[in-house]
Amino acid sequence: MTTSSMAILPGWLDPSHLIQSTGSWAVVVVMAILFAECGLLIGFFLPGDTLLFIAGLFVAEGSLRINLVLFIALLWVAAFAGNMVGYAIGYKVGPAVFRRPDAKFLKPEYIERSQAFFDRYGKVTVVLARFVPVVRTVATVMAGASRMNVRIYTVYSAIGGLLWVAAVTLAGYFLGQIDFVKNNVDVIFVAAVVIVVLVSAVPALLHMAQRRRAGRP
Repeated sequence: MTTSSMAILPGWLDPSHLIQSTGSWAVVVVMAILFAECGLLIGFFLPGDTLLFIAGLFVAEGSLRINLVLFIALLWVAAFAGNMVGYAIGYKVGPAVFRRPDAKFLKPEYIERSQAFFDRYGKVTVVLARFVPVVRTVATVMAGASRMNVRIYTVYSAIGGLLWVAAVTLAGYFLGQIDFVKNNVDVIFVAAVVIVVLVSAVPALLHMAQRRRAGRP
């Protein structure tokens, strides 16, 4: 299956190509990509959303032969494990990086602000961040660096991961065979991301407004 929606991605990142070219290893490859995107900063560029959508479509078509519920469960485990690794990396490495005296961009006050933000809006942020490319990669590391309560993070990371994986995979499974959807996956995801960003920006804007009213930068 080839869709025009994948034209914006280089060939080696095309979800259809990734799944078709890896054969019996396709499920493992999809899991590995989700793990990397959700937990490793170097995975921020990986196509998690479109990969889930196309994978759901492939399951519906029978090109990817696996039980749908089992597939979603495996992907959820990979996404959740990635987030926990990302949190651990941020928790262990983040403070030292931000405390470097020669840091020009990673300043200690950024950790303090992030900690205050996660203390107040962490639950919502962890869930909504799952639906925003790049943000879902960075937010998990920042949650660890900010010392967000690990129990709260674990619970809401699990919830957010399940909602994200299930929603996007099921969308591909049930809607991916509609020609309009199949041929405009990129536009649909851009629109969805814009909506999620606008919703998730509300807590941040409120936080900034409160800081300004309190006379803090």
